[in-house]
Amino acid sequence: MVAEYGPVALWVYFGIFAVVLAAFAIAIKLGFQTEGAASTAGTLGAAWLATKVTQPLRIVATLAVTPLVMRVLRWIRPRG
Repeated sequence: MVAEYGPVALWVYFGIFAVVLAAFAIAIKLGFQTEGAASTAGTLGAAWLATKVTQPLRIVATLAVTPLVMRVLRWIRPRG
């Protein structure tokens, strides 16, 4: 995958990671009414753990989405 798509695959993977992490953090924050620096660290820690649990799904999503992203990029910026 990395040999064929290069940095695009890494950008897709880390993009999915960031979206999932933010979504879990927001979901956790909406579910709990806590305040202070400790609660923010707790929220981010819990979101990170939940994101790690979804890692196999994120890898599969990266394998599925990267070829589509590459096609779109080649369509937007044709070589020539």
